[in-house]
Amino acid sequence: MSEFKYACPVCGQHMMCDSSQSGTVMECPTCFQKITAPQAPASPDAKFIITGTKVGERPVPKFPGANPSVITVGNGFPGALVVVIILLFIGGAVAFVYHGTIFKHKDNSTTVANDTTAGSNQVAAKTQPPPKPAVVAPPANDTNWMLNLDGVTIPDSPAAGRIHGQDFLAERASFSTNGILTIRAGTRGAFEFGLTVSFSGATIETLAGKTFNIATNVTKAARLTLRSRDGSQAMRDNFDGGYAMRLEFGTLANNRLPGKIYVCTPDETKSYIAGTFNIEIRRPRPPRQN
Repeated sequence: MSEFKYACPVCGQHMMCDSSQSGTVMECPTCFQKITAPQAPASPDAKFIITGTKVGERPVPKFPGANPSVITVGNGFPGALVVVIILLFIGGAVAFVYHGTIFKHKDNSTTVANDTTAGSNQVAAKTQPPPKPAVVAPPANDTNWMLNLDGVTIPDSPAAGRIHGQDFLAERASFSTNGILTIRAGTRGAFEFGLTVSFSGATIETLAGKTFNIATNVTKAARLTLRSRDGSQAMRDNFDGGYAMRLEFGTLANNRLPGKIYVCTPDETKSYIAGTFNIEIRRPRPPRQN
């Protein structure tokens, strides 16, 4: 079974699943819509990201082409030909007498129809929302890597950047009971690409509404770990200081905690991540009472 990525049709968030999960319903970690996973692409190295289907939407029905109706006319009686000629004559006379009225009415009808069509098109153009742009990693240049928090503005887009020289897009954020924040690529499976920040056993409630600024001159900061994989080789860097990071946490509500991050590490590949994330808190179920 091979894993592949697909995009949420509502917000463009990338999600990952394997081929055995095609057709199953998943929840988008960003907009929380129920999404049906698409069929796996034919080629594992496809250059384009396929899109899932929002649960509840029906596909456009496809009707087979209708065969043209065949009208068979049998042999008529000679008298029928006379009747047809008489009817054609009467029709021609009526058309001649009411020529002006008929064609004037048709012109008016055409104008009204055109006006109605134009109005419908204008309404459709006003009400149709613009498509959301696909989330991409920021450009890989030194302007995004600054070991200085002065004047830093965190973008209002899903956290993205580069880790060990590879483009990174955050697809899931979580917070463990031992106080470790994880921001990673992929929504399931082994954690191989992303970063962790250790808060030394702090609870999620103590982080809500707080902002953390860690400058490069802090000698003992929260431990930060970068993870990535180059083929079969797993890479990991640990930092107890020397990095620049700003973390902003929002209000805790409905078992979710939004946040923003800007971090640059002093590794040779100039790793950096900036953007937003949303922590989904999975609390243990209370024990059943006998």
